[in-house]
Amino acid sequence: MRNIIKSFNTKSVITIFVCTITLVVLSGCSGKQETPSNPSALEIGEQIRHITNLEDMKEGDNKKLQKLYNINADEVESYVLYTAPTNIKADEIAVIKVKDMKNINNMKEKISNRIEKRSISFKDYLPEEYFLIEKHVLKTKDSYILLAISKDSDQIEKTFDKALK
Repeated sequence: MRNIIKSFNTKSVITIFVCTITLVVLSGCSGKQETPSNPSALEIGEQIRHITNLEDMKEGDNKKLQKLYNINADEVESYVLYTAPTNIKADEIAVIKVKDMKNINNMKEKISNRIEKRSISFKDYLPEEYFLIEKHVLKTKDSYILLAISKDSDQIEKTFDKALK
């Protein structure tokens, strides 16, 4: 009788162990669909801060958002804005999360106007900075807008895209 109980306990333990391993493996392969992330512009800005040096740039506020792009802070859910410390540098990074999707194209157009003005003012004046403006990134994804005028525009764009997967 003892051998039967011993045998039963050993078999039970092995069975439980095998079932547990099977469940772990199957749950790891369940193919769950990831829900799209919905980060704030500040969270995306923090990720951008890790891949490019923003120490020399100035962080913009509501007044700067209005002055540069003619965008009212009430129209956006969140934003980050970094500008060059002087007017002889073209660097500018903005991530804007729009409150109402119907405004996104209008805001993108306002930012495009800013880029065009900057391009004209830098074209003959500072060719190196003009090059940065010419290779800028301006894109929208869902309710987000990205502007990157930087030597690291490609990396900033990749970080933006990754943050919104």
